[in-house]
Amino acid sequence: MRDLILQCAGAAGIVVALIHGALGETKVFARATIEPERLRTLIRLVWQAGTVAWIGGGVLLIAAPSMGSESARHWIVATIIAVYAFAAAANAWWSRGRGFGWKALGAVVVLAAAGY
Repeated sequence: MRDLILQCAGAAGIVVALIHGALGETKVFARATIEPERLRTLIRLVWQAGTVAWIGGGVLLIAAPSMGSESARHWIVATIIAVYAFAAAANAWWSRGRGFGWKALGAVVVLAAAGY
């Protein structure tokens, strides 16, 4: 059962990451005025680096149960919990607790911890 919970955490992490990337492009950067253009490109790439990292974390959570190593599972889950928890805290602070993102990221943290 804990393997299934961990894999659900991974799938949820991927979904949250995809939403993060899409909202960044459609809501944040569509309205932002950032000059010079090179700086705008850099900020967009840094934003999407977080998206890619969260997708990678989700993939690792999905794969962790099939690795056959309790040590690998431990380090994958602990690391991904730290990454998502930091992102949730930063998002909650930035949105002053009103946003959807920190709740979604927090749900991934709770699921990953439950599947630990």
